[in-house]
Amino acid sequence: MAKLKLPPRGEATAEMTRRGFLVSMTAAGAAFGFPRAGLASMDPAAPDGVPASPAGAVYEPSLWYAIDAEGKVNVNIIRAEMGQHVGTAIARILADELDVAWEDVSITHVDSAAKWGLMVTGGSWSVWQSWPVYRQAGAAGRMALIEAAAAKWGVSPSECTTQDSRVISGDRSVSYAELVSEGITRSFTEDELKALPLKPASELRLVGKDVTALDIANKTTGKTVYGIDAKIDGMVYAAPLLPPTRIGSTVVSVDDSAAKSVKGYLQTLTLDDPSGTVPGWVMVIGETFMAAQRAADKVKVTWKAGPTADVDEAQIQDHGRALIADESKGSILDTGNSDTAPVFEAAADQISAEYTTSTVLHFQLEPLNATAFQNEDGVWEIHTGNQWQSLILPSLQAALGVSADEIVMRTYMLGGGFGRRLNGDYAVPVALASKALGGKPVKMVMMRPEDVLFDSPRSSSVQALKMAFDADNTVIGMEHHATAGWPTEVMVPSFMPKGTNGEPYDPFAIAGADHWYAVGAQKVRAISNDLANTTFRPGWLRSVGPGWTNWALESFMDEAAHKLGRDPLDFRLSLLTAEGRNAGSAPNAVGGAKRQAAVLQRAAELAGWGSDLPADTGIGLATSFGQERDMPTWGACAARVKVDRATGQVTVEKLHLVVDAGIIVDPDGALAQTQGAALWGLSMALYEGTEIEAGNVRDRNLDTYTPLRMIDTPDMDVEFIESSEVPVGLGEPATTVVAPAIGNAIYNAVGVRLRHLPITPEAVLAGLKA
Repeated sequence: MAKLKLPPRGEATAEMTRRGFLVSMTAAGAAFGFPRAGLASMDPAAPDGVPASPAGAVYEPSLWYAIDAEGKVNVNIIRAEMGQHVGTAIARILADELDVAWEDVSITHVDSAAKWGLMVTGGSWSVWQSWPVYRQAGAAGRMALIEAAAAKWGVSPSECTTQDSRVISGDRSVSYAELVSEGITRSFTEDELKALPLKPASELRLVGKDVTALDIANKTTGKTVYGIDAKIDGMVYAAPLLPPTRIGSTVVSVDDSAAKSVKGYLQTLTLDDPSGTVPGWVMVIGETFMAAQRAADKVKVTWKAGPTADVDEAQIQDHGRALIADESKGSILDTGNSDTAPVFEAAADQISAEYTTSTVLHFQLEPLNATAFQNEDGVWEIHTGNQWQSLILPSLQAALGVSADEIVMRTYMLGGGFGRRLNGDYAVPVALASKALGGKPVKMVMMRPEDVLFDSPRSSSVQALKMAFDADNTVIGMEHHATAGWPTEVMVPSFMPKGTNGEPYDPFAIAGADHWYAVGAQKVRAISNDLANTTFRPGWLRSVGPGWTNWALESFMDEAAHKLGRDPLDFRLSLLTAEGRNAGSAPNAVGGAKRQAAVLQRAAELAGWGSDLPADTGIGLATSFGQERDMPTWGACAARVKVDRATGQVTVEKLHLVVDAGIIVDPDGALAQTQGAALWGLSMALYEGTEIEAGNVRDRNLDTYTPLRMIDTPDMDVEFIESSEVPVGLGEPATTVVAPAIGNAIYNAVGVRLRHLPITPEAVLAGLKA
């Protein structure tokens, strides 16, 4: 059998084994190379992912889509697809306003060109931010087509309507395809776009209805192309050797003598990274994936570890407690009146509690991977799945020493993101390895332990909460102090606003604490845990800050209610008064706290709040506004749990979730997003969590890190409030309400108050004994 030879970069393979030829012909092994940056886009419906060329004349009413001479509408998507059908959701917004037949719509996930603006898929922002943009774009196309038809017939545009890709006036009708073929050049200014009339919600026929997802066929048949499937002619493989600390490690020596016995081993590279992203990294290069992996096992590296090599979880949390105790630390959020000191001094009574959460890992299904090379035009191509192209591109430019127009990212489908791929740091070492090899294509697929060691975990957190009451047991003041590692401070400090004391804060590490309850004077203090920041690379993980702030807040609201002898539901409802800063505002928070009260009351009704339950069984409530106050997704959870007093085992029997997210654009996607988010919240409540040991995470694989299993999945009931308000986020909000609902349910079942996540059987038993 002929030996497979690696050709020089840019040349075709001259000789190939029969098996190699067959593998290269499969869809998953299709070779991609883009000599022009503008072609680095992805059509998830195409078997090879490469978009088809438009037919004939093309009309582009805006940057966001084009209509060709066959009437086909291709919608440009800047959001990453990781299972949530985001392209389908956004395309239907445009198609509805454009009045185009759904079967004529396709989508393209675009390249990383600067013209697309900020490219980020996170924060549950995608549909919310796309709603006004794509509606305006669709309205512009519809107006241009109407004007073209009206001119053709010599009638007023006001006499024309549209339906299913046609313009109609009386008994006359013309297709969009015909109009585009005849030529349309109409363009719109920003002011004209804003002035265009949009359809009322009652006339939307695709939004809120079931349609076939545009990328479902390939996902079902296994033809979807993920980053791990990328293949470039002549590429070699890299296996990374990671240093003992994420930050500050340096390579002292490398011995690859034993690796030279591995067939297919090429060389070992010590990376020099001007961007500072991967200090101390070593990459072992092989002709095949297995050759690189086997050689990596034989390469011996001596490192000088960074200064945090002895740091552990307890030190990080103790440091957080010390930071909270120092009132000069942190940033004070604008809550209207944060002068709580005199209120607490005058209070007739008060309550306080501390809540903590463990470090949490992503463990996305598709391990981190990237492929990089310099194409024949001198452009660096980065092939990988990524959630935030705009964030990692500057780091890649710094690492390679090139300008923005010399690098392009082709974003593939993501086999799970959950926030890990917001930080695209895993592409940097691959690009550096390719540069060291003269621009040759290099592919890295991390094994699971390396993937975990290089994770950007959700930081552990410490929070201290206080509430003050007057002589009538009325709430008159509240404080919420939270400290954790801040991903935004580490990776994109320009996204950090300043508090009322002039100190910047990470909004994604404190959102949720600035709640919609009326509590009188309210202080919310966000504090960066600098020890966490310098030990590992804190990352965004599904729901980010609200995953810990709402755990503390909603557990504390229950504790306050019980202290006062109040029903926890009635207590919350009495504080959701929708007055002052909590009254809400247009366009995103119309109704304010009244809408939060409505979802909470409905969840309690569905769960049978107040009804008699079997022994050691309890129902717990929690509510939230989701993520940020300027984009609230009102949600509530009622969790029914059973506690085994002998083992401490907690069984979640049922979750009732009620969500008000405005107009539900994609009903099936909304349900899947809410279910998935809730199950992630359940997983972090009872099962997930690791610790920092010796400067790194303790758990390296799924044998010791044990997320929720299918057998532990409870019955779920999800209900969406019918609404005509602006659609807001759904990817993350349900994550935030499940843990506190479970904690509150455990208390109602057996009288044990737990204040740390994850809730373990050992903690329950300790609470029972206490």
